Amino acid sequence: MTQPTPERIESLLTRYDFNGAVCHIDAFGNGHINDTFRIVVAMPDGTTSLWILQRINTVVFQDVAALMNNISSVTAFMQKKIAARGGDPLRETLTLLPSTDGHIFITDECGDSWRVYRFIENATSFQSADSNIFYESARAFGNFLQLLSDYPAQTLTEIIPHFHDTPARFRAFIRAVKEDKLGRAASVRREIEFLLDRENEAAALTALLDEGKLPLRVTHNDTKLNNVLIDDRTGRGLCVIDLDTVMPGSALYDYGDSIRFGASTAAEDEPDLSRVEMSMDLFEAYTDGYLETAGSAMPPLEKELMPMGAKMMTLECGMRFLTDYLEGDHYFKIHREGQNLDRARTQLKLVADMESKWSDMQHIVARFS
Repeated sequence: MTQPTPERIESLLTRYDFNGAVCHIDAFGNGHINDTFRIVVAMPDGTTSLWILQRINTVVFQDVAALMNNISSVTAFMQKKIAARGGDPLRETLTLLPSTDGHIFITDECGDSWRVYRFIENATSFQSADSNIFYESARAFGNFLQLLSDYPAQTLTEIIPHFHDTPARFRAFIRAVKEDKLGRAASVRREIEFLLDRENEAAALTALLDEGKLPLRVTHNDTKLNNVLIDDRTGRGLCVIDLDTVMPGSALYDYGDSIRFGASTAAEDEPDLSRVEMSMDLFEAYTDGYLETAGSAMPPLEKELMPMGAKMMTLECGMRFLTDYLEGDHYFKIHREGQNLDRARTQLKLVADMESKWSDMQHIVARFS
């Protein structure tokens, strides 16, 4: 996908009605998937309005129509819920701007797909956080679950099929070990044995979901801290963004991945494992915030299994990193030799640390439930 020229972007924008004149366009954000631009529009009354233009990465997301239908349906549903409770739908969820011919995305002469969102002003996304910001991000993701608790999740398209099918991920891992294409298995025997020892847990969540013992949810599937906007004035979690991976799943996937990524004391590829553990302070802050907003929509078993959600998402991620290392680093981008192995090791260290703190994790969940 070649970088679009300013002239090409200006031509695209003529297909939208901003109720004013476009006066400035600049690249925006630090996302790695889509190309994002901020559009400044001069309004007739002398004020300005801000918009986001995104080129959707059709290499990653090949069914753009299904992806955009998911986003449009979910955001429209949330907007009604937010308005009904007296909130501000224009700030508390994303708002798509249809093109002048009524389409929620457009395709240009080069075959690229584009969409426009209203820019949410006076709000900030964070790359790292203290326990207060982490707590607010949890409130935002919990609110996301609460708003969509009665949405018919089965009607959404599974944009990335089997994304959190942990048993399928385990089978792929076993296959990579057996094939050992690069002769790396002998050097990571300890990591392989760690995962094999936990094979019986791989279906802990998927089996309950299949049996209907856990509710099928609208899940975000990319619950990183920077996918929440924090209100600049109030400091409260305001809006969940980046809805490309919204699809059916379990709330425990979203909660668990937040803990996996956000409660770790070290970077995901930290070579020094002595620096890696799960912060109980951050675990407690996130659990508190998540249950504060989502708790009333969660049945007892779903709450009880929150520690298992954290463990399974961490185990699955470590397994995926190790599988990629064994297969030659073809899925996750690396910037140095052994980076995927370091990533795998940090995740497995976090799993072991969670296991050592299991009773404390359960106690915290029970306290805030």
